[in-house]
Amino acid sequence: MSITAERKQELITEYATNDGNTGSPEVQIAILTERINNLTDHLKTHKKDHHSRRGLLMMVGQRRRLLDYLNAKKVSRYEDLIKRLGLRR
Repeated sequence: MSITAERKQELITEYATNDGNTGSPEVQIAILTERINNLTDHLKTHKKDHHSRRGLLMMVGQRRRLLDYLNAKKVSRYEDLIKRLGLRR
């Protein structure tokens, strides 16, 4: 369900705006998207896992807030990110 350290490092290097910038909104959104996708697959097979479903909803809300922040600060970075991640919006 969770992502491996190697996969997380790949996401950081792919979405970081500059070297060592792990706290940028792009990196945080990419990591959350990966976790959301993994948890969605888990919930398809375990339909009654309501505790994990609550965690999923909290992660979706956190990603939404980060996307709204990025959209307010820099629209071009926001549009580029949702295209790269394949998010609907």
